[in-house]
Amino acid sequence: MAWSTRQIADLAGTTVNTVRHYHEAGLLEQPERRSNGYKQYGVPHLVRLLQIRRLRELGVPLAQIESMGRADENPVEAFRVLDAELEATIERLQRARAELALIMRHRAPIDLPAGFSSVAETLSERDRSLVMIYSQVYDESAMDDIRRLVEEHPRTEADEEFDALPPDADTATRVRLAEYFAPVIKQKQADYPWLNNPATRASKDAATLEHTMVESLRELYNPAQLDVLSRANQIIYGTTDERPGADGERTDR
Repeated sequence: MAWSTRQIADLAGTTVNTVRHYHEAGLLEQPERRSNGYKQYGVPHLVRLLQIRRLRELGVPLAQIESMGRADENPVEAFRVLDAELEATIERLQRARAELALIMRHRAPIDLPAGFSSVAETLSERDRSLVMIYSQVYDESAMDDIRRLVEEHPRTEADEEFDALPPDADTATRVRLAEYFAPVIKQKQADYPWLNNPATRASKDAATLEHTMVESLRELYNPAQLDVLSRANQIIYGTTDERPGADGERTDR
């Protein structure tokens, strides 16, 4: 019994293009041709197609199928590796589903890092931008602390005033806001000591962390807001030196 390409594809539950792709990938041997030039597939081809389909159903990438050999070779170690990869994929998908549930429940922006959906409504657009940047330069434990900071310190009128501060805000307003935020920042640094040395929780090298945060603050805050943060740091540290780190985001104000 011989089958044409379309017939064997239908029998194996696949498509003609897929059969041709398996030929090109070296997974399926080319069949003999009839006198009229048409391919004629036999039982071995059908069995191999079904083997490939079964491996695909188990999640084996095409690139690995040939290296795993035929089904009768029982590539146990390869399947162990595949099983571990599938387990990791399942865990990732479960986390994604849980996060999607939170996003839908809180109607949160989808661009926030995992874990921040529940506090999204308390974050300004600038805060969200900073949180996204933080997620690229700080480790998971730091991000957990930042989320807790947001939860523990709801937005105040001072936060709203700071966010709306115009670039040409008068000196008196800047000084007043700096005097308000200085003890707030100092308390948070006492509660979370790593804020005094952010590099200890960085996922990047110290130079990358400092450069990223300095540039982010310069882009996201206007001159008056930066001046408020600088004045607050001067009150805390008794110096005009600006320290790199999370200073500037609402969680540190």
